[in-house]
Amino acid sequence: MNAKQAAGYRAAEWVEDGMIVGLGTGSTAYYAIEKIGQRVAQGLKIKAIATSNASEELAKKYNIPLIRAAEVERLDLAIDGADEVDSNMALTKGGGGALLREKLVAINSERFIVIADHSKIVTHLGSFKLPIEIVPFCYEWTFGQLKRIYNVPIEMRTRDGELYVTDNGNYIADASFGVISDPGQLNRELKAMTGVVEHGLFVDIAHTVVVGYEDGRTEVIEKK
Repeated sequence: MNAKQAAGYRAAEWVEDGMIVGLGTGSTAYYAIEKIGQRVAQGLKIKAIATSNASEELAKKYNIPLIRAAEVERLDLAIDGADEVDSNMALTKGGGGALLREKLVAINSERFIVIADHSKIVTHLGSFKLPIEIVPFCYEWTFGQLKRIYNVPIEMRTRDGELYVTDNGNYIADASFGVISDPGQLNRELKAMTGVVEHGLFVDIAHTVVVGYEDGRTEVIEKK
């Protein structure tokens, strides 16, 4: 069992009968969905909302019943990975491009459990490029404004030579901020910018972090 699998499997233990669960996206969330699917096969009865098309397909593979947001006001629990987790449980997310849906699910959950291998635990956010989701209309203006305001290396995300398109039909700019000393302030600034749909800073959202290690051990960190 590797570190990601250890974290994902441990987090799946929080899922109980009757829960409405948010299913995250990415290589670590994959293992949480896998374990939840195994438990469903053994009789666990839940319903779920997936944060990406890829996670939705994985849930279907494991026969995890999926619902729409209109069918429920809140989720009992959401489990998702992170690209970075700092000492205050602030996160950088969005490496997989699903940050908007991931944040919607996370903030509408009674408990948000973050799963990460030990390499994702950092003192300060910023080593991982911060994904910023922007609308396609006049995206060049939004991109230019981000470069002018912050004066940091920033690039439009591409795939196969074309601009990367999220499941929501938007683009992503990846910004190298270096050390982010005040994630809360940057969070507010980016949210206020016209043309920015969402960004990958998750501040004061996580309730629990499950850290996985290569020897199969896990460590659980709770919000203070």
